[in-house]
Amino acid sequence: MAVLFPPQTREVQFDEKWSFVGKKEKHCDPAEPADAQQGDDWDHVAFDPEHRLVVSVVPGKRAEEKVHQLVRDFQGRTGGRVMNLTTSDEYPAYKAAIVEAYGAEKEVPRTGRPGRPRKPVKAPPKGLKYATVHKERKNGRVVKVTTRVVFGTLAAAPAALALSLVSKVVNSVFIERHNGSDRNRNRRKVRKTCCFSKDWQVHEAATYFTTYSYNCCWSVRTPRVKVARKKYRQRTPAMAAGLTDHIWTIREWATYPAVNRIRDD
Repeated sequence: MAVLFPPQTREVQFDEKWSFVGKKEKHCDPAEPADAQQGDDWDHVAFDPEHRLVVSVVPGKRAEEKVHQLVRDFQGRTGGRVMNLTTSDEYPAYKAAIVEAYGAEKEVPRTGRPGRPRKPVKAPPKGLKYATVHKERKNGRVVKVTTRVVFGTLAAAPAALALSLVSKVVNSVFIERHNGSDRNRNRRKVRKTCCFSKDWQVHEAATYFTTYSYNCCWSVRTPRVKVARKKYRQRTPAMAAGLTDHIWTIREWATYPAVNRIRDD
């Protein structure tokens, strides 16, 4: 079951999580047929940091097409609303995908020269605030983190952060923490394991199952609500986002109809 139209989502963090099917990409033979479906597989994820909610996930090869699919899916699930703040790593495909999904066509002024006029181009909408996070590593450890505002003014990012319930600086730590949690819940995605997937379709099915069941069935410590001294009401990300009022069991989640059919009678 996918999350549809989470009304309280105000921020989004985009990221990709690596795994592999059959064998790692560096061990794949370029002469193998294209339908062999082995090698690196990436989960392209859109994450709501305020509610710890996975809004969209698109598994597949790390490619611009998948990034565009992810951003379009997120834009559709959130009703086309422009988020208060959008962050990602410096993968350049996100910039084009965000403009494609949220931008409006803008006429290009005529130059006065002979020839056909240029076709309209898409421009980022007013109020769009998008920033990237860049990490510098040394000996496998992060030694420096820098951020860059891509869309919006330098003053707009602090203003968006002032409205955030969780972030004080531009970051991607929430989705990165979720990546670690998902690896623990889906052992086939642990970096060094003998439990890796052997079949591409099974791998994608397991990805959807663990990622979306997390929203409804996994109580997360951060969104819990204190009800008394040392007593808390546990909540799932879906509860925090106002999508449900209780923690679902796996059976309840797995048997819930994905499409509510309306009877004619």
